[in-house]
Amino acid sequence: MNEQFQIRLNLLVQHLKERQIDVAIVNSPKNVFYYTGFNSDPHERFMALVVDLRKGNNYLFVPALDFEEANKNSSIQKIIPISDEVNPYQVLRDTIGGGVKSIGLDTKNISLYQQEQLNHFFSDFLYQNIGDFTSRQRMRKSSEECGKVQMAVQVIEQVLSEGIKRFKIGMSELELTAELEFLMRKFGAEGPSFSTIVLSGEKSSLPHGRPDKKKIQHGEFLLIDMGVLLNGYCSDITRTFVVGQESAEQRKIYDIVRESVQAGVHAVKAGAPAASVDIAARNIIKANGYGQYFNNRVGHGLGMEVHEEPSIHEKNEMSLEPGFLFTIEPGIYIPGFGGVRIEENVYINKNGQAEVLTTYPTELTRIG
Repeated sequence: MNEQFQIRLNLLVQHLKERQIDVAIVNSPKNVFYYTGFNSDPHERFMALVVDLRKGNNYLFVPALDFEEANKNSSIQKIIPISDEVNPYQVLRDTIGGGVKSIGLDTKNISLYQQEQLNHFFSDFLYQNIGDFTSRQRMRKSSEECGKVQMAVQVIEQVLSEGIKRFKIGMSELELTAELEFLMRKFGAEGPSFSTIVLSGEKSSLPHGRPDKKKIQHGEFLLIDMGVLLNGYCSDITRTFVVGQESAEQRKIYDIVRESVQAGVHAVKAGAPAASVDIAARNIIKANGYGQYFNNRVGHGLGMEVHEEPSIHEKNEMSLEPGFLFTIEPGIYIPGFGGVRIEENVYINKNGQAEVLTTYPTELTRIG
């Protein structure tokens, strides 16, 4: 068994024992990957790591079509394949038996249907939420995990550098998106870590807008927000360019956002509240009179998923710790005019200091 997965699982088992939980069902695909090394999207099918503390057994339940892959990559020895025609909760009950008094669940990942199935096959049990524990565990990333994110960052920055060279005025947002996503695969990524965002002109004021057939024209902002999935870990970077020559107002807004992201990065250190990072970045934008145009959090955790804990917002008093890895991405979004966002990926190392994983320049760049 890979040592890192055994260590992670041991910490989970210790937590379950402290909570006097009989059985834990870990059904988030990324949490299954975190504890077992098996990385798969089961879609609508049942997949779960099941820890039975009554008998000291660990099981990995997988769709039958994934059995061979799980057998090759999972650190768990007892792998239970489930065929499409059977009820997976019946298989679960037949495997671990009845008499379960307490079940640990990540309540954010349990649907009402799944709860009904558990109630049917395991009567008279109490459930406890273990999701907060698994989230806290995943927040503290090892240097090895940081290295995997760093590799994903290097690939997406290579994609951005090459993609900008291929840009031509008059391309549509969708055409540029296609070029960028082709380069992701070419440079070795498994694919994008989320739907690539390419927005130009007035549309750049939409923080999560979608690229379409709009042509990218001279004098417009071009906002690109994208990342890749590589070796099970994500990157997430945003840069905003100007097509041709910027106006005075565009330059002003850009410089404010650049100063804001730098202030956010400088606020990162172990022991500081997460809120301090958001506040440091936000205060720059507020002080320059654009506070009403930045109405979302400044960042989010990054790792096996592109959005995970911690959430970096101005009300989060959680203390930052070594191992935390997150984005800092302030922006100014003005309806009818356009928007600017600059995004860095930051890791707090074992000395409690911030390491900026992103290296792509943040200076205003003219393209086209």
